Order: sequence, then C-alpha cells, then structure tokens
Amino acid sequence: MTFESMAEVTFSEEAEKTNTANVTLREEIEKTNAETTKMSIELNQNERIVDGHDAEVNMTLKEGFRKCYKAILWSAFLSLAVIMEGYDNILLSSLFGLPAFKKRYGTQDLNGNWNVSAKWQSAVVQAVKVGQFFGLFIAGWATDKFGFKKTTMLTCVITAALIFMQFFCTSIGMLVAAEILFGLPLSVFLTSTTVYAAEICPLVLRPYLTTWVNLCWTIGKIISAGVLRGFVNNYSQWSYRIPFATQWIWPPIIFFGTIFAPESPWWLVRHDRLDDARRSLQRLHSGATDQEVDNYFTQIMITNKHEVEQQAGTSYFDCFKGSNLRRTEIACMSWVVQPVSGFGIVAFATYFFEQAGLSPSDAFSMSLAQQAIAFCGGIAGWFLLPRIGRRNLMLWGLVASFATQTAIGGLGIPEPKNGVAWSTGAVLFVYVLAYSMTIGPLSFVIVAEMGSSRLRSKTAVLARNAYQIAAIVSDILISYQINSSSWSWRGKAGFFWGGANVLLWVYCYFRLPEIKDRTVLDLDLLFENKIIARKFKVTNIDIIGGMSSHEKAA
Repeated sequence: MTFESMAEVTFSEEAEKTNTANVTLREEIEKTNAETTKMSIELNQNERIVDGHDAEVNMTLKEGFRKCYKAILWSAFLSLAVIMEGYDNILLSSLFGLPAFKKRYGTQDLNGNWNVSAKWQSAVVQAVKVGQFFGLFIAGWATDKFGFKKTTMLTCVITAALIFMQFFCTSIGMLVAAEILFGLPLSVFLTSTTVYAAEICPLVLRPYLTTWVNLCWTIGKIISAGVLRGFVNNYSQWSYRIPFATQWIWPPIIFFGTIFAPESPWWLVRHDRLDDARRSLQRLHSGATDQEVDNYFTQIMITNKHEVEQQAGTSYFDCFKGSNLRRTEIACMSWVVQPVSGFGIVAFATYFFEQAGLSPSDAFSMSLAQQAIAFCGGIAGWFLLPRIGRRNLMLWGLVASFATQTAIGGLGIPEPKNGVAWSTGAVLFVYVLAYSMTIGPLSFVIVAEMGSSRLRSKTAVLARNAYQIAAIVSDILISYQINSSSWSWRGKAGFFWGGANVLLWVYCYFRLPEIKDRTVLDLDLLFENKIIARKFKVTNIDIIGGMSSHEKAA
C-alpha cells in the first residue's frame, strides 16, 4: 500500500471518529436541552401551583366577589332547588297540626278530638327519608357519571311528575307510598348543589355558598309554614292539596336555568375534558386574569393527579379505604349532629306547640316565626364562620344546644298551660337561633369540603344517608315522645336530647379537625399524614415537597 493510500485510510478513520463524536455530542446536547426543558416546565408548573395556592388562600372576600361573581350567581341559582326539599320537609310534619288533614286522615279519640296516630305520623315523615336513602346512592353515581347539569335537569322532570301522586292521594297509605317515591329525586338537590358550590367557588367564597344551600332549605320551610298558616282555618280538602300543588313552581325554573349553567371544572378534569374545563373555569372566574385562571386550573390538574396516585378508584368502597375512611367518618358525623342534637323537635314544632297548650292558629304562627328566626340565624352565621372557624363554632353550637334543650326539658315538667307553652316557644326560638348560626350551616360546609375531590360527591352521599338514618331514628323517637296518645313527654324530651349533645361535643372535640383556609390539596396531605384533629390548624404544609412540619396521630 502506498503512502498516499495509507494516509487516505487514516484520514477516513479520523473523519468517521469525528462524525461519531459529533453525533454523540449532539445527542448529549439534545438530552441536556430536553432535561433543561423538562426542569423548566416542572419549575414553571410548580411556580403556578404555589402562586395559585397562595392566591386562593390569601384571596379577600372583595376579590372573590370581583373575580368570581358568575360562580356566585350560578351556585346561588342552582341551590334554589333545595327549597323543594325544605318545603316538603316542614310540610309533612306540619300537616299533623292542620285540622282538615287530621280529620281526613286521622281518628277520633274519646274526647272527640281528631288526631293522626304516632305510627302514621312516623310513617309519613320517614317515607320521604327512605326514598332519599336509596335515591342518594343513585344521585352520587349519576353526578359522577353524567355531571351536575344533566343530573339536575333530569331530577327536575321526575320531581314534577311525582308531585301529582302527592296531590291526588286519597288515603294515608297512598301518601306514604307517594313520599317514598318523591324522596328518590328529592335527594339529588341537597347533595349535588352543595358539592357544585364547593367545586366552582374559591376557598374564600365556599362557606358562604355552601351555607346558602342551608338557607334555601330554610326558605323552603318558611314558604311551607306560611302556606299552611293561610289554610289553618280552612276545613276543606284544598287546605292540604294546595300546599302540595305549590311545589310545582320550582322544577321548571330550575330546569330551564340549568341549561345555561357551566359544568364543574373539577368534574370535567376528572373526565379528561381539559379544554372544556378551562373554558368553564374562564366563565366562572371571568373577573380573573388569564394567569390567575391558568394557576387555578393547574391546581385542579395537580390535585386530581395526586389523588389518582393515592387512590385508584372512585367507587363508594374507595370512601372507606386509607385516609378516606377517616374523612368519610367525619363527614357522616358532621351531618348526624343535626338530628341527634335535637333538631327534630323543630320539625314537629307545630304539633309540639299544640301539645304544649297553644291553639292551632297560634301554633302555626309560632312555627312561621321560628323559620324566620332560622333564616336570620343563617345570615348571622356568615359573619361567624370566617372569624371563628368550623371546629370552634361547632363546639360552641353544641354547648348552646345542650343549654336550651335542658331548659325545654325543665319547662316540660309542669302541666301544659298557656304561660308555660309560650315560655317553651321562647326557649325553642333561642335554640333555633343558636342552631342556625352554628350546627345547621356548619354541616353543609364541612361535608362539602371534607371529601377528596375525586370522591366528593360520594362522600356527601354517604354523609347525607348517615343523616337520613339518624333523622329517621330521631323523628320516630320524637313522635312518640311528644304524641299525646303515646309517651306524652311533651317538653321533657329536651332532657333526652340535651344528653345527646354532651356525647356529640366529646366526639367533635377529639375527631373534628379545623379545615378553615385549607385547600383540597392541603387536606389531602393532612389526612394522608394522619395529623390529629387538634393539630390541623397549626400544621405547616409545603404543597410541593409535602408536609414541612407535622405531628402524626398516635
């Protein structure tokens, strides 16, 4: 081989090595650039998460109204559906004090007075709760499957159809059957509207919009008490048929309004409809900047991703797995507090006042005034919630409930006279006011915030069904406690419910955490790290790195 050939081969080998080195260098550069880009994206994403979290936690009420006024309006509108449940709730228990209803469906005692037996009183009142118990499970599944809009619209159609059964029933047995069926769709409104409010509103607005659901429930009771008060001296069948027919007002209003409502961005993210979720968020937070919307959207994405990694499924069974078991327990007990604290006496207020010695006309007037006080108490609760927090307000509410129930028990010892009856009514008003500022609205707030985002609807369903079971037991006990043909305890029933309040206070002290100013991701981390209830308020959180300081449960 000549020198020239050898040189040429050597040059080719060197050139090939150089090309290989260049390719390797380019691959390294591309790999470095990719890693740099990935780090940049992660840093940018982390920055958006932190910015979104801090902006939500530090948002003032004024900013919330300015940036999210459309979310407020849509949440407030859809919550009007709860008026139907509140209306039906007080309607059924108050019918037993209506003279025409008692004569049509009751029996006459030896003194010539007409009365519906405790057995049928319990059956009518509990029938709707039985229907709601089964309807709630369907509601939780339907909301997760089809969304809040479609579920609410279908429920309005079914509700309007079933009102016909109430209106045309001719016997007490038919009324029981009608109420069981009516409870199936009625159950949807309370849970779906509460969860919808929690999902479309930022942290600062959430307690106001979730407690607005409770106020709508009270509005329904006020309307029902007012309608019944107008027919107390009417002895025809229309005195109880027209109150049933009044329920037809709401389904068409809610149905047509819901057509234009935005779907929950959280629900859309859970179903991988990210573009729709962003558009929904822009509609709801139309007063916010594009950057603020992007930050909040990133929060939803990351929270959903975190929960997917922590829990594979979204079934009812998943509510009882891992950290979700504790969350489900607290949510259930938060709603159980309502009936077990003795609120069932308020539901039977009209009949209770009559047994205490008031005339039917005065009893209905007292019931109407009682609902007006409940509404005012709900408004007052708006000023307490942001300042006192969930946990302390619940504890103080139970103290007030214990004191007033015990006082009612003391007034039930003397024989029923007009003065004692009015005094009992006055104490019951104090109880209603305290309850409406504390226990009543708090249950809605805690349940809406307690569940993880992926299990929020199903957690609310389980909590509401825990309420239904407790309410059924409570109402049965109260109907026997105050019925003149049964135990005839009258006001002395307050002693029983006062004792129940003591047990509830002990539970809440050890198990109910303070969740004020905590985002969904904050609560995920707190529960996953088993922070004890009394440490929730003081535990610091690094939402990127996890818990920065905490004390685990023993």
